[in-house]
Amino acid sequence: MTERLFLEDAYRREAPGEVLALTEEGGIVLDASLFYATSGGQPGDSGRLRWPGGEIEIATAVKGEGETIVLVPAEPKPLPYVGAKVTQLIDWERRHKHMRVHTALHLLSVALPLPVTGGQISAAKGRLDFLMPESPEDREALEAMLNDFVAQDLPVSESWITEAELDANPELVKTMSVQPPRGAGRIRLVRIGEGGAQIDLQPCGGTHVARTGEIGELRLGKIENKGKQNRRVNLLVG
Repeated sequence: MTERLFLEDAYRREAPGEVLALTEEGGIVLDASLFYATSGGQPGDSGRLRWPGGEIEIATAVKGEGETIVLVPAEPKPLPYVGAKVTQLIDWERRHKHMRVHTALHLLSVALPLPVTGGQISAAKGRLDFLMPESPEDREALEAMLNDFVAQDLPVSESWITEAELDANPELVKTMSVQPPRGAGRIRLVRIGEGGAQIDLQPCGGTHVARTGEIGELRLGKIENKGKQNRRVNLLVG
């Protein structure tokens, strides 16, 4: 299993690591990954690995066999040997943009409290697909609500529950297409707001900003018809 350092501190930009394995495709498996692995609509992190006598650009990170994370080099170059001590450096600007967009999509799921059928994150925008027969009647009101959530500068925090606790509270899961990963015995919850000002609580393994004020201005993009019961809502960040 690869330790997921990005879950411990999404703001960490540099970390040590040890090479545990090299895949047949030329991927690199570390004992602990600062790089988020592509999942749940969020792209994997990019950046660099350095070690004595070498350096390589990392294009992305993906999930490997079991609970491992595989770092994918940007181009064919000499790889660190198994057992090498490396320094991981993520592309912080890109990571932070993903954090802002991901948190903004949580706010969108609050403003539109409907089942989510899909989603995608990029560095400048994101989208959620909703089980929604008709488009929202008042775009301006929806956009104003989202920006009010940002202006409130609500704290974003996490906690953990057991899989049994999640089974007892199925309403926490908003996504129909992607279910929280199981097998580790516990599920990570992301909370926006606290106490009486809490507006959202749902399972999520992505990276988020610490407060909604970091997101910046939000603008609604296109609302597209993706089927009889499905609407895609695009959200532009910053």
